Amino acid sequence: MHNPFTPVASVPVDPRKARVHEEGWQSWSPSGAYALGDSPYRPANDNWATVCYRPGVTVPDGVFQGEGLLALDPGDGSPVRLWAATDPLGGVPSVRLAMTDDAVAEVTADGPVKEWTGPGIQSVLGTWADSLQIPTPRPAPTVWCSWYEYFTAVTEDDIHENLRAMDTLDLPVDVVQIDDGYQKALGDWLTLSGRFRSRAGIADAIRARGRRAGIWTAPFLVDPASDLAAEHPEWLLRTADGDFTHAGRNWGHDLRVLDTTHPGAAAYLTEVFRTLRAEGYDYFKVDFLYAGALEGVRHEPVDALTAYRSGIELIREAIGADAYLLGCGAPLLASVGLFDAMRVSPDTAPHRRPEADDFSQPGQDPAEFTGAGRQWQHGRLWINDPDCLMARPAVETRERWAAHVEATGGLMASSDRLLSLDEWGVATTRRLLGGAAR
Repeated sequence: MHNPFTPVASVPVDPRKARVHEEGWQSWSPSGAYALGDSPYRPANDNWATVCYRPGVTVPDGVFQGEGLLALDPGDGSPVRLWAATDPLGGVPSVRLAMTDDAVAEVTADGPVKEWTGPGIQSVLGTWADSLQIPTPRPAPTVWCSWYEYFTAVTEDDIHENLRAMDTLDLPVDVVQIDDGYQKALGDWLTLSGRFRSRAGIADAIRARGRRAGIWTAPFLVDPASDLAAEHPEWLLRTADGDFTHAGRNWGHDLRVLDTTHPGAAAYLTEVFRTLRAEGYDYFKVDFLYAGALEGVRHEPVDALTAYRSGIELIREAIGADAYLLGCGAPLLASVGLFDAMRVSPDTAPHRRPEADDFSQPGQDPAEFTGAGRQWQHGRLWINDPDCLMARPAVETRERWAAHVEATGGLMASSDRLLSLDEWGVATTRRLLGGAAR
């Protein structure tokens, strides 16, 4: 049950110049500033509403809505005003803004918020972030990631080829991160797909060349066809009716959720991450984290955000304080204090525009819009991850995308088959990785 929206403020504005910043729920939720006449980005279908936006929340037409944060620049020279969750770890209220006919912004919220003021939208958001007093995040390592070239078809031989190419091309890559495709199924993280021979062997090969080994998981997602789902249905999150909680559809599967409040599921997840750490992996990209914050009936009677945070804390304990933890697809305000780095935008892509014009979907335009809108988080809450550099000739507007990644000053990761890079691609990759704060 959602609380009713109650009045927070009435603010006169200049309708021609006013701007409203909506903060989205999770990494992939569109976030940024709009003119009053703009139509904010909304989900194009029910599946993306679950996977990329705040589940169960529908925003009325003609209304701006931020999840935990909404800022208004009245456009008349008066200060920017921000309405922010009073305790983001205790709850993330939705904050709405609707215009009246006489150019007054009516702001409402369905939970407690505090007002902040400042000279600009990014400035006042940064001031709010500073007030949380999060320790300064560690600098990010530079990364090569398999995803945007090979996707789920990646093989062990692909990893070895690119590992050799880093030496040949003299690229300053700290971490070689294996992405989705090495595992048998979502949930069966320790069982290899047929394209991989040895996880520990790859980690050894990476470390033998003086680099660090990284790996991807989606720790809260479970494929219904996985061994885990068949052997331990009691570990999966359920609805009040007893059905499995639906975490959306992706990879051609209807996805289920691991209930990490169940002792068996928690022990399994601990085993997964301790095993990966023992094999030599010390950089972990944990993805599709929204699933851990979905509503459902859990083994322990805790709220969804408490369950989510305890699940991340379990992973951190298993990998150790020195390992690097990158979040993605994560409910952002509920993640404060848990991560070294965080994806702050939808996925990029070799193309500019996303499918169905939904700005939660992969594309350079949505990644740039939301990445720029969340620049205030960088260095305050975590190191921002703008998503990977793609510098190969086949990538549309690769120069513009590289410029965006560079401008963020955040995590620098290459995701090309390195031998496919031309002279510009090699030089750009070397420069961006070499210029990262290391």
